[in-house]
Amino acid sequence: MDGPLYRPMVASIERFAYKGVSSNLVTYLTGGCVRMSSSAAAKTVAGWNGVTSMLPLLTSVLVDSYWDRYSTIKSSSLLYILGLVGLTSWALLDAWLPIYSLFIPLYLISIGQSGYNPSLQAFGADQLELEEDQTSCKQEEETKKKSSFFQWWYFGVCAGSLLGNSTMSYVQDNLGWGLGFSIPAVAMAISVAFFMSGSHFYLHKEVKVRKRPLDRIVNNAKASMLRLLASKISVPSQTDEFVELELQGKSLITDDFNGNKSSTWDSADPSIDKEPAGIARVILRLLPIWLLLLMFAVIFQLPATFFTNQGTAMKRSIGRSAILIPPAMLQSSITISIVLLMPLYDRLIIPLSRLITGENRGITILQRIGIGMLLSILAMAVAALVETKRAELSRGEAAAEEQLSIFWLLPQYILLGVSDVFTVVGMQEFFYGQVPEGMRTVGIGLYLSVFGVGSFVGGLLISAVEAVTAGGEGLGWFSDDMREARLYNYYWFLAGMASLSFVLFVFLSKFYRDGSCMK
Repeated sequence: MDGPLYRPMVASIERFAYKGVSSNLVTYLTGGCVRMSSSAAAKTVAGWNGVTSMLPLLTSVLVDSYWDRYSTIKSSSLLYILGLVGLTSWALLDAWLPIYSLFIPLYLISIGQSGYNPSLQAFGADQLELEEDQTSCKQEEETKKKSSFFQWWYFGVCAGSLLGNSTMSYVQDNLGWGLGFSIPAVAMAISVAFFMSGSHFYLHKEVKVRKRPLDRIVNNAKASMLRLLASKISVPSQTDEFVELELQGKSLITDDFNGNKSSTWDSADPSIDKEPAGIARVILRLLPIWLLLLMFAVIFQLPATFFTNQGTAMKRSIGRSAILIPPAMLQSSITISIVLLMPLYDRLIIPLSRLITGENRGITILQRIGIGMLLSILAMAVAALVETKRAELSRGEAAAEEQLSIFWLLPQYILLGVSDVFTVVGMQEFFYGQVPEGMRTVGIGLYLSVFGVGSFVGGLLISAVEAVTAGGEGLGWFSDDMREARLYNYYWFLAGMASLSFVLFVFLSKFYRDGSCMK
Protein backbone atom coordinates (compact mmCIF):
# COMPACT_ATOMS: atom_id res chain seq x y z
CA MET A 1 0.00 0.00 0.00
CA ASP A 2 1.47 3.33 -1.01
CA GLY A 3 2.26 5.51 1.98
CA PRO A 4 1.48 8.93 0.50
CA LEU A 5 -2.01 7.71 -0.42
CA TYR A 6 -3.14 6.04 2.78
CA ARG A 7 -1.74 8.52 5.30
CA PRO A 8 -3.88 11.58 4.52
CA MET A 9 -6.88 9.39 3.64
CA VAL A 10 -7.04 7.71 7.06
CA ALA A 11 -6.50 11.05 8.80
CA SER A 12 -9.24 12.63 6.66
CA ILE A 13 -11.86 10.04 7.56
CA GLU A 14 -11.05 10.27 11.27
CA ARG A 15 -11.44 14.07 11.15
CA PHE A 16 -14.71 13.70 9.24
CA ALA A 17 -16.05 11.48 12.02
CA TYR A 18 -14.83 13.73 14.83
CA LYS A 19 -15.97 17.01 13.26
CA GLY A 20 -19.27 15.39 12.37
CA VAL A 21 -19.86 15.14 16.11
CA SER A 22 -18.01 18.09 17.62
CA SER A 23 -18.81 20.92 15.19
CA ASN A 24 -22.54 20.98 15.99
CA LEU A 25 -22.42 19.61 19.54
CA VAL A 26 -23.20 22.98 21.12
CA THR A 27 -26.44 23.12 19.09
CA TYR A 28 -27.38 19.63 20.28
CA LEU A 29 -26.75 20.58 23.91
CA THR A 30 -28.82 23.77 23.77
CA GLY A 31 -31.76 22.08 22.01
CA GLY A 32 -33.57 18.75 21.99
CA CYS A 33 -33.82 16.95 25.32
CA VAL A 34 -30.67 18.50 26.81
CA ARG A 35 -31.60 22.21 26.78
CA MET A 36 -28.49 23.72 28.38
CA SER A 37 -27.93 27.48 28.57
CA SER A 38 -25.52 29.00 26.05
CA SER A 39 -22.72 29.49 28.57
CA ALA A 40 -23.22 26.01 30.09
CA ALA A 41 -23.14 24.39 26.65
CA ALA A 42 -20.02 26.37 25.72
CA LYS A 43 -18.26 25.28 28.93
CA THR A 44 -19.36 21.67 28.41
CA VAL A 45 -18.00 21.59 24.86
CA ALA A 46 -14.81 23.36 25.96
CA GLY A 47 -14.33 20.86 28.79
CA TRP A 48 -14.91 17.89 26.51
CA ASN A 49 -12.54 19.31 23.91
CA GLY A 50 -10.02 19.91 26.67
CA VAL A 51 -10.11 16.32 27.90
CA THR A 52 -9.99 15.06 24.31
CA SER A 53 -6.89 17.11 23.60
CA MET A 54 -5.16 16.53 26.96
CA LEU A 55 -5.44 12.74 27.16
CA PRO A 56 -2.99 12.19 24.26
CA LEU A 57 -0.21 13.63 26.43
CA LEU A 58 -0.71 10.81 28.94
CA THR A 59 -1.25 8.03 26.43
CA SER A 60 1.69 9.13 24.28
CA VAL A 61 4.05 8.64 27.23
CA LEU A 62 2.66 5.13 27.73
CA VAL A 63 2.93 4.39 24.01
CA ASP A 64 6.56 5.48 23.84
CA SER A 65 7.37 3.66 27.09
CA TYR A 66 5.52 0.35 27.04
CA TRP A 67 3.27 -0.12 24.02
CA ASP A 68 3.90 -0.02 20.31
CA ARG A 69 2.14 2.49 18.09
CA TYR A 70 0.47 0.01 15.76
CA SER A 71 -1.16 -1.99 18.59
CA THR A 72 -2.28 1.26 20.20
CA ILE A 73 -3.92 2.36 16.94
CA LYS A 74 -5.86 -0.91 16.77
CA SER A 75 -7.09 -0.93 20.38
CA SER A 76 -7.91 2.78 20.62
CA SER A 77 -9.81 2.72 17.33
CA LEU A 78 -12.20 0.16 18.80
CA LEU A 79 -12.95 2.47 21.75
CA TYR A 80 -13.40 5.35 19.32
CA ILE A 81 -15.96 3.41 17.27
CA LEU A 82 -17.72 2.20 20.42
CA GLY A 83 -18.12 5.81 21.56
CA LEU A 84 -19.56 6.88 18.21
CA VAL A 85 -22.02 3.98 18.23
CA GLY A 86 -22.99 4.82 21.81
CA LEU A 87 -23.61 8.47 20.90
CA THR A 88 -25.84 7.38 18.01
CA SER A 89 -27.81 5.13 20.36
CA TRP A 90 -28.21 7.96 22.87
CA ALA A 91 -29.54 10.31 20.18
CA LEU A 92 -32.15 7.71 19.18
CA LEU A 93 -33.19 6.94 22.76
CA ASP A 94 -32.58 10.30 24.48
CA ALA A 95 -36.18 10.63 25.69
CA TRP A 96 -35.73 7.54 27.89
CA LEU A 97 -32.16 8.09 29.08
CA PRO A 98 -30.82 10.34 31.88
CA ILE A 99 -28.88 13.34 30.60
CA TYR A 100 -25.68 12.43 32.47
CA SER A 101 -25.42 9.18 30.49
CA LEU A 102 -24.69 11.28 27.38
CA PHE A 103 -21.18 11.87 28.70
CA ILE A 104 -20.31 8.15 28.63
CA PRO A 105 -20.08 7.86 24.82
CA LEU A 106 -18.59 11.34 24.54
CA TYR A 107 -15.69 10.48 26.82
CA LEU A 108 -15.28 7.06 25.21
CA ILE A 109 -14.57 9.03 22.04
CA SER A 110 -12.06 11.12 23.99
CA ILE A 111 -10.25 8.04 25.33
CA GLY A 112 -10.21 6.36 21.94
CA GLN A 113 -8.90 9.45 20.19
CA SER A 114 -6.19 9.95 22.82
CA GLY A 115 -4.41 6.83 21.63
CA TYR A 116 -5.48 6.91 18.00
CA ASN A 117 -4.45 10.38 16.82
CA PRO A 118 -0.88 10.81 18.17
CA SER A 119 -0.01 7.18 17.45
CA LEU A 120 -1.35 7.38 13.89
CA GLN A 121 0.58 10.56 13.10
CA ALA A 122 3.82 9.36 14.72
CA PHE A 123 3.40 5.97 12.98
CA GLY A 124 3.07 7.77 9.65
CA ALA A 125 6.20 9.83 10.37
CA ASP A 126 8.03 6.59 11.27
CA GLN A 127 7.20 5.23 7.82
CA LEU A 128 8.65 8.37 6.27
CA GLU A 129 11.91 8.11 8.22
CA LEU A 130 12.37 4.48 7.24
CA GLU A 131 11.68 5.28 3.61
CA GLU A 132 14.18 8.11 3.75
CA ASP A 133 16.85 5.78 5.17
CA GLN A 134 16.47 3.66 2.06
CA THR A 135 16.63 6.50 -0.48
CA SER A 136 18.67 9.41 0.86
CA CYS A 137 20.75 10.43 3.84
CA LYS A 138 20.92 14.10 3.01
CA GLN A 139 19.83 16.28 5.93
CA GLU A 140 18.31 18.99 3.72
CA GLU A 141 16.19 16.50 1.79
CA GLU A 142 15.06 14.88 5.04
CA THR A 143 14.05 18.27 6.46
CA LYS A 144 12.06 19.16 3.33
CA LYS A 145 10.29 15.79 3.24
CA LYS A 146 9.40 15.91 6.92
CA SER A 147 8.08 19.46 6.63
CA SER A 148 6.05 18.41 3.58
CA PHE A 149 4.72 15.37 5.45
CA PHE A 150 3.26 17.50 8.25
CA GLN A 151 1.75 19.96 5.76
CA TRP A 152 0.05 17.29 3.67
CA TRP A 153 -1.04 15.39 6.75
CA TYR A 154 -2.75 18.55 7.91
CA PHE A 155 -4.18 18.98 4.41
CA GLY A 156 -5.83 15.56 4.77
CA VAL A 157 -7.08 16.47 8.24
CA CYS A 158 -8.62 19.67 6.89
CA ALA A 159 -10.25 17.90 3.95
CA GLY A 160 -11.99 15.53 6.35
CA SER A 161 -12.95 18.40 8.65
CA LEU A 162 -14.44 20.26 5.70
CA LEU A 163 -16.64 17.34 4.77
CA GLY A 164 -17.70 16.78 8.39
CA ASN A 165 -18.52 20.45 9.03
CA SER A 166 -20.33 21.08 5.76
CA THR A 167 -22.48 17.94 5.54
CA MET A 168 -23.13 16.63 9.04
CA SER A 169 -24.48 19.87 10.50
CA TYR A 170 -27.06 20.01 7.69
CA VAL A 171 -28.01 16.34 8.20
CA GLN A 172 -28.31 16.82 11.97
CA ASP A 173 -30.39 20.00 11.75
CA ASN A 174 -32.72 18.76 9.00
CA LEU A 175 -32.75 14.94 9.02
CA GLY A 176 -32.22 14.12 12.68
CA TRP A 177 -29.43 13.59 15.18
CA GLY A 178 -29.57 9.80 15.01
CA LEU A 179 -28.67 9.78 11.32
CA GLY A 180 -26.25 12.67 11.84
CA PHE A 181 -24.24 10.68 14.41
CA SER A 182 -24.52 7.27 12.72
CA ILE A 183 -22.79 8.39 9.51
CA PRO A 184 -19.54 9.36 11.33
CA ALA A 185 -19.64 6.01 13.18
CA VAL A 186 -19.88 4.04 9.93
CA ALA A 187 -17.18 6.18 8.29
CA MET A 188 -14.79 5.60 11.19
CA ALA A 189 -15.37 1.84 11.06
CA ILE A 190 -14.60 1.81 7.32
CA SER A 191 -11.45 3.88 7.90
CA VAL A 192 -10.12 1.47 10.53
CA ALA A 193 -10.86 -1.54 8.32
CA PHE A 194 -9.01 0.14 5.45
CA PHE A 195 -6.01 0.86 7.67
CA MET A 196 -5.89 -2.72 8.98
CA SER A 197 -5.98 -4.10 5.43
CA GLY A 198 -2.49 -2.72 4.83
CA SER A 199 -0.92 -4.22 7.95
CA HIS A 200 1.52 -6.43 6.04
CA PHE A 201 2.97 -3.45 4.17
CA TYR A 202 3.87 -1.34 7.20
CA LEU A 203 7.29 -1.01 8.78
CA HIS A 204 7.25 -1.13 12.56
CA LYS A 205 9.50 0.40 15.18
CA GLU A 206 9.65 -1.66 18.34
CA VAL A 207 9.83 -0.05 21.77
CA LYS A 208 13.46 0.05 22.87
CA VAL A 209 13.48 -1.44 26.34
CA ARG A 210 16.57 0.42 27.46
CA LYS A 211 15.30 3.75 26.22
CA ARG A 212 11.79 3.91 27.63
CA PRO A 213 11.37 7.53 28.70
CA LEU A 214 8.92 6.78 31.51
CA ASP A 215 11.22 4.10 32.96
CA ARG A 216 14.17 6.44 32.84
CA ILE A 217 12.29 9.24 34.55
CA VAL A 218 10.99 6.89 37.27
CA ASN A 219 14.45 5.38 37.76
CA ASN A 220 15.98 8.82 38.03
CA ALA A 221 13.47 9.83 40.70
CA LYS A 222 14.08 6.54 42.51
CA ALA A 223 17.86 7.04 42.42
CA SER A 224 17.51 10.57 43.79
CA MET A 225 15.31 9.31 46.61
CA LEU A 226 17.76 6.52 47.45
CA ARG A 227 20.66 8.97 47.62
CA LEU A 228 18.60 11.24 49.86
CA LEU A 229 17.75 8.36 52.18
CA ALA A 230 21.36 7.14 52.16
CA SER A 231 22.55 10.52 53.33
CA LYS A 232 20.15 10.39 56.29
CA ILE A 233 20.61 6.76 57.40
CA SER A 234 22.91 6.34 60.41
CA VAL A 235 23.73 3.17 62.35
CA PRO A 236 23.31 3.53 66.16
CA SER A 237 26.53 3.39 68.15
CA GLN A 238 24.95 1.43 71.01
CA THR A 239 25.77 -2.26 70.80
CA ASP A 240 22.40 -3.27 72.18
CA GLU A 241 20.58 -1.63 69.29
CA PHE A 242 20.40 -2.88 65.77
CA VAL A 243 18.92 -1.82 62.45
CA GLU A 244 17.26 -4.16 59.99
CA LEU A 245 17.47 -3.06 56.37
CA GLU A 246 14.64 -4.33 54.18
CA LEU A 247 16.07 -5.04 50.73
CA GLN A 248 12.84 -6.55 49.33
CA GLY A 249 14.74 -9.48 47.84
CA LYS A 250 17.30 -7.29 46.05
CA SER A 251 21.05 -7.25 46.60
CA LEU A 252 23.02 -4.10 47.31
CA ILE A 253 25.37 -5.04 44.44
CA THR A 254 23.73 -5.56 41.06
CA ASP A 255 24.79 -6.12 37.49
CA ASP A 256 24.12 -3.35 35.01
CA PHE A 257 23.17 -3.91 31.37
CA ASN A 258 26.84 -4.45 30.48
CA GLY A 259 27.47 -6.99 33.25
CA ASN A 260 29.42 -4.57 35.46
CA LYS A 261 29.00 -4.58 39.22
CA SER A 262 27.41 -1.52 40.70
CA SER A 263 25.70 -0.33 43.84
CA THR A 264 21.94 -0.09 44.25
CA TRP A 265 22.47 3.37 45.72
CA ASP A 266 24.11 4.53 42.48
CA SER A 267 21.35 3.14 40.22
CA ALA A 268 23.76 1.03 38.17
CA ASP A 269 23.90 3.10 35.00
CA PRO A 270 25.05 6.73 34.90
CA SER A 271 22.71 7.32 31.99
CA ILE A 272 19.80 7.01 34.40
CA ASP A 273 20.95 10.29 35.91
CA LYS A 274 21.85 12.02 32.70
CA GLU A 275 19.26 10.95 30.13
CA PRO A 276 16.07 11.60 32.16
CA ALA A 277 17.51 14.90 33.31
CA GLY A 278 18.13 15.74 29.66
CA ILE A 279 14.57 14.77 28.75
CA ALA A 280 13.22 16.89 31.58
CA ARG A 281 15.32 19.83 30.39
CA VAL A 282 13.96 19.43 26.84
CA ILE A 283 10.36 19.54 28.08
CA LEU A 284 11.04 22.42 30.48
CA ARG A 285 12.68 24.50 27.77
CA LEU A 286 9.58 23.99 25.60
CA LEU A 287 7.26 25.08 28.42
CA PRO A 288 7.42 28.87 27.78
CA ILE A 289 6.44 28.44 24.11
CA TRP A 290 3.78 25.91 25.14
CA LEU A 291 2.27 28.38 27.63
CA LEU A 292 2.26 31.29 25.19
CA LEU A 293 0.31 29.22 22.65
CA LEU A 294 -2.60 28.71 25.06
CA MET A 295 -4.39 31.91 24.04
CA PHE A 296 -4.25 30.80 20.42
CA ALA A 297 -5.87 27.54 21.56
CA VAL A 298 -8.60 29.48 23.42
CA ILE A 299 -9.42 31.38 20.22
CA PHE A 300 -9.23 28.10 18.29
CA GLN A 301 -12.29 26.81 20.23
CA LEU A 302 -14.59 29.74 19.41
CA PRO A 303 -15.97 28.56 16.03
CA ALA A 304 -17.58 25.54 17.71
CA THR A 305 -19.07 27.62 20.55
CA PHE A 306 -19.76 31.37 20.44
CA PHE A 307 -19.30 31.81 16.70
CA THR A 308 -22.05 29.20 16.22
CA ASN A 309 -24.25 31.00 18.78
CA GLN A 310 -23.73 34.22 16.83
CA GLY A 311 -24.95 32.54 13.68
CA THR A 312 -28.23 31.45 15.28
CA ALA A 313 -29.14 35.12 15.84
CA MET A 314 -28.41 36.25 12.27
CA LYS A 315 -30.23 36.07 8.94
CA ARG A 316 -29.55 32.53 7.73
CA SER A 317 -31.57 32.34 4.52
CA ILE A 318 -30.09 32.67 1.04
CA GLY A 319 -31.93 35.49 -0.72
CA ARG A 320 -35.69 34.90 -0.51
CA SER A 321 -35.43 31.12 -0.42
CA ALA A 322 -36.68 29.04 2.49
CA ILE A 323 -33.35 27.22 2.80
CA LEU A 324 -31.68 27.98 6.13
CA ILE A 325 -27.93 27.65 6.55
CA PRO A 326 -26.96 25.71 9.72
CA PRO A 327 -24.66 28.02 11.73
CA ALA A 328 -22.18 25.18 12.30
CA MET A 329 -21.77 24.82 8.54
CA LEU A 330 -19.78 28.05 8.45
CA GLN A 331 -16.98 26.19 10.23
CA SER A 332 -16.33 24.58 6.86
CA SER A 333 -15.05 27.95 5.62
CA ILE A 334 -12.06 27.46 7.93
CA THR A 335 -11.15 24.20 6.29
CA ILE A 336 -11.88 25.53 2.80
CA SER A 337 -9.41 28.35 3.35
CA ILE A 338 -6.85 25.85 4.66
CA VAL A 339 -7.34 23.44 1.77
CA LEU A 340 -6.99 26.28 -0.77
CA LEU A 341 -4.02 27.93 0.93
CA MET A 342 -1.99 24.83 1.79
CA PRO A 343 -0.92 23.96 -1.78
CA LEU A 344 -0.33 27.67 -2.48
CA TYR A 345 1.82 27.90 0.65
CA ASP A 346 3.84 24.83 -0.30
CA ARG A 347 4.30 25.65 -3.99
CA LEU A 348 4.51 29.46 -4.05
CA ILE A 349 4.98 31.11 -0.65
CA ILE A 350 7.76 28.81 0.55
CA PRO A 351 9.87 28.99 -2.67
CA LEU A 352 9.58 32.80 -2.70
CA SER A 353 10.48 33.09 0.98
CA ARG A 354 13.48 30.80 0.41
CA LEU A 355 14.78 33.28 -2.15
CA ILE A 356 14.26 36.19 0.24
CA THR A 357 15.50 34.68 3.52
CA GLY A 358 17.89 31.97 2.36
CA GLU A 359 16.29 29.59 4.87
CA ASN A 360 15.77 25.98 3.79
CA ARG A 361 12.15 26.13 5.03
CA GLY A 362 11.59 29.64 3.67
CA ILE A 363 10.69 30.92 7.11
CA THR A 364 11.65 29.35 10.41
CA ILE A 365 9.17 27.23 12.35
CA LEU A 366 8.82 29.85 15.09
CA GLN A 367 8.28 32.62 12.53
CA ARG A 368 5.53 30.51 10.98
CA ILE A 369 3.86 30.04 14.37
CA GLY A 370 4.13 33.77 15.14
CA ILE A 371 2.48 34.79 11.86
CA GLY A 372 -0.48 32.54 12.68
CA MET A 373 -0.77 34.02 16.17
CA LEU A 374 -0.89 37.52 14.69
CA LEU A 375 -3.63 36.49 12.25
CA SER A 376 -5.71 35.02 15.10
CA ILE A 377 -5.56 38.40 16.88
CA LEU A 378 -6.80 40.08 13.70
CA ALA A 379 -9.62 37.51 13.53
CA MET A 380 -10.71 38.47 17.05
CA ALA A 381 -10.76 42.16 16.16
CA VAL A 382 -12.90 41.47 13.08
CA ALA A 383 -15.22 39.22 15.12
CA ALA A 384 -15.68 41.98 17.72
CA LEU A 385 -16.57 44.56 15.06
CA VAL A 386 -19.07 42.25 13.33
CA GLU A 387 -20.69 41.30 16.65
CA THR A 388 -20.96 44.98 17.62
CA LYS A 389 -22.89 45.69 14.41
CA ARG A 390 -25.08 42.61 14.85
CA ALA A 391 -25.96 43.62 18.41
CA GLU A 392 -26.82 47.19 17.36
CA LEU A 393 -29.19 45.98 14.65
CA SER A 394 -30.84 43.37 16.88
CA ARG A 395 -31.70 46.01 19.49
CA GLY A 396 -33.24 48.40 16.95
CA GLU A 397 -36.93 48.88 16.36
CA ALA A 398 -36.87 47.01 13.04
CA ALA A 399 -34.69 44.20 14.34
CA ALA A 400 -36.40 41.44 12.36
CA GLU A 401 -36.08 43.27 9.03
CA GLU A 402 -32.51 44.49 9.63
CA GLN A 403 -30.91 41.27 10.82
CA LEU A 404 -27.28 41.02 9.77
CA SER A 405 -26.58 38.24 7.28
CA ILE A 406 -24.73 35.21 8.61
CA PHE A 407 -22.22 35.63 5.78
CA TRP A 408 -20.70 38.57 7.67
CA LEU A 409 -19.12 35.94 9.91
CA LEU A 410 -17.05 34.57 7.01
CA PRO A 411 -14.06 36.96 7.41
CA GLN A 412 -13.37 35.87 10.99
CA TYR A 413 -13.68 32.20 10.03
CA ILE A 414 -11.36 32.61 7.03
CA LEU A 415 -8.75 34.52 9.06
CA LEU A 416 -8.71 31.70 11.60
CA GLY A 417 -8.31 29.20 8.77
CA VAL A 418 -5.31 31.07 7.39
CA SER A 419 -3.82 31.33 10.89
CA ASP A 420 -4.16 27.55 11.22
CA VAL A 421 -2.00 26.98 8.14
CA PHE A 422 0.81 28.85 9.83
CA THR A 423 0.48 28.08 13.54
CA VAL A 424 -0.99 24.57 13.76
CA VAL A 425 1.32 23.01 11.18
CA GLY A 426 4.25 24.89 12.71
CA MET A 427 3.34 23.58 16.17
CA GLN A 428 3.27 19.98 14.91
CA GLU A 429 6.71 20.29 13.36
CA PHE A 430 8.17 22.24 16.31
CA PHE A 431 7.11 19.85 19.07
CA TYR A 432 7.87 16.73 17.02
CA GLY A 433 11.36 17.97 16.15
CA GLN A 434 12.36 19.33 19.56
CA VAL A 435 12.14 16.04 21.49
CA PRO A 436 14.47 13.00 21.35
CA GLU A 437 13.69 10.26 18.84
CA GLY A 438 12.34 7.91 21.52
CA MET A 439 9.78 10.52 22.60
CA ARG A 440 8.29 11.52 19.25
CA THR A 441 4.78 10.42 20.28
CA VAL A 442 5.23 12.58 23.39
CA GLY A 443 6.10 15.46 21.06
CA ILE A 444 2.78 15.02 19.24
CA GLY A 445 1.08 14.77 22.64
CA LEU A 446 2.64 18.08 23.72
CA TYR A 447 1.25 19.74 20.59
CA LEU A 448 -2.24 18.32 21.19
CA SER A 449 -2.13 19.21 24.89
CA VAL A 450 -1.89 22.91 23.99
CA PHE A 451 -5.45 22.70 22.69
CA GLY A 452 -6.54 20.58 25.64
CA VAL A 453 -5.33 23.02 28.25
CA GLY A 454 -6.48 25.88 26.04
CA SER A 455 -10.02 24.48 26.18
CA PHE A 456 -9.88 24.37 29.98
CA VAL A 457 -8.49 27.91 30.07
CA GLY A 458 -11.33 29.00 27.80
CA GLY A 459 -13.88 27.40 30.14
CA LEU A 460 -12.31 29.11 33.16
CA LEU A 461 -12.32 32.46 31.38
CA ILE A 462 -16.02 32.05 30.54
CA SER A 463 -16.81 31.24 34.18
CA ALA A 464 -14.75 34.16 35.47
CA VAL A 465 -16.18 36.66 32.99
CA GLU A 466 -19.72 35.43 33.65
CA ALA A 467 -19.23 35.79 37.41
CA VAL A 468 -17.92 39.34 37.05
CA THR A 469 -20.28 40.68 34.38
CA ALA A 470 -23.53 38.97 35.43
CA GLY A 471 -23.45 40.21 39.01
CA GLY A 472 -26.43 42.03 40.44
CA GLU A 473 -29.16 42.67 37.89
CA GLY A 474 -26.82 42.62 34.89
CA LEU A 475 -27.37 40.05 32.16
CA GLY A 476 -23.64 39.63 31.56
CA TRP A 477 -21.68 39.17 28.37
CA PHE A 478 -23.06 35.66 27.74
CA SER A 479 -26.80 36.21 28.03
CA ASP A 480 -28.94 33.49 26.42
CA ASP A 481 -30.86 36.32 24.75
CA MET A 482 -28.48 37.26 21.93
CA ARG A 483 -30.06 40.73 21.79
CA GLU A 484 -28.68 41.40 25.27
CA ALA A 485 -25.39 39.49 24.99
CA ARG A 486 -22.09 41.40 24.91
CA LEU A 487 -19.92 38.90 23.05
CA TYR A 488 -17.98 41.72 21.40
CA ASN A 489 -16.51 42.64 24.80
CA TYR A 490 -15.31 39.07 25.24
CA TYR A 491 -13.74 39.10 21.77
CA TRP A 492 -11.86 42.33 22.52
CA PHE A 493 -10.69 40.82 25.81
CA LEU A 494 -9.33 37.74 24.00
CA ALA A 495 -7.65 39.95 21.39
CA GLY A 496 -5.85 41.83 24.18
CA MET A 497 -4.73 38.64 25.93
CA ALA A 498 -3.55 37.11 22.65
CA SER A 499 -1.62 40.29 21.81
CA LEU A 500 0.25 40.06 25.10
CA SER A 501 1.07 36.40 24.40
CA PHE A 502 2.31 37.33 20.92
CA VAL A 503 4.67 40.02 22.23
CA LEU A 504 6.15 37.62 24.78
CA PHE A 505 6.40 34.91 22.11
CA VAL A 506 8.42 37.18 19.81
CA PHE A 507 10.75 38.04 22.68
CA LEU A 508 11.30 34.43 23.81
CA SER A 509 11.72 33.09 20.27
CA LYS A 510 15.17 34.67 20.16
CA PHE A 511 16.34 32.13 22.73
CA TYR A 512 15.29 29.06 20.71
CA ARG A 513 17.13 27.42 17.88
CA ASP A 514 15.02 26.15 15.01
CA GLY A 515 16.80 22.81 14.68
CA SER A 516 15.04 19.49 14.89
CA CYS A 517 15.64 15.78 14.56
CA MET A 518 17.11 15.36 18.03
CA LYS A 519 18.29 11.80 18.46
